[in-house]
Amino acid sequence: MAQVIPESWQVPAKFRQRVGASAGRQRAMIDSGHLLLILHELPGLNQMERSARLFWRAPDGSWKASGAREGSGLPVLKRHLEAFQAAIVKFDEALDEAVKGAVRPEPFFDVITRATPLQRTTRNLHKALQAARDGVDDKEIITLRDLASDLERAADNIVTDAHNGMAFSIARNTETQTWQATRALRAQHRLNLLAAVFFPVTAIGTIFGTQMTTGLEGAGPWLFWAVVGVAFATGLIIRSAIKDE
Repeated sequence: MAQVIPESWQVPAKFRQRVGASAGRQRAMIDSGHLLLILHELPGLNQMERSARLFWRAPDGSWKASGAREGSGLPVLKRHLEAFQAAIVKFDEALDEAVKGAVRPEPFFDVITRATPLQRTTRNLHKALQAARDGVDDKEIITLRDLASDLERAADNIVTDAHNGMAFSIARNTETQTWQATRALRAQHRLNLLAAVFFPVTAIGTIFGTQMTTGLEGAGPWLFWAVVGVAFATGLIIRSAIKDE
């Protein structure tokens, strides 16, 4: 079975027994002055499995990091946290751009989708370093724990602000659509009122415009104006009825 912990590391046997073929969740293991940190790399989009980074602190205070070719493992651990810090800065810039053009919710949703895995990873990173701090008295671990706490809080703020921004964008778009729909309904209502006034005139005009013998052909102009008056009066009555509704 492949070993996650490098074979050259002189770690307690208990550590190797507690780690299987995969690293598993982020955590800290402590035994006889030895500290083993199992951390995760920056999460990628739609990445189900997390690549692990292991850091071992021996009882004499020396550090080693998995995959590190040379030098102490402590600078590698610091760079590991700095990579998360740089990623959070990029997400913060993306959120600022989304806020500037807060017309569509899609930019906010994109930030949420990509930042949520980072949020979970930084939360578990903080827990692992807090457990390391509780088990080992080392000022460097305290500094890294505090940095991890800041990373967790920053990631939480980004996801929360992105959720709030998306909700605001959706609400504003809904309000705009409602206002436009209201304007359209008002315009349609005005057209209905105009149609109500002129419909009787049009209908009566059409009837009297038909080429048929009615016996009224010889009537004077008064008949024309009387018909027009009756038509408009009918239209106003209909208009009033529509307006009251």
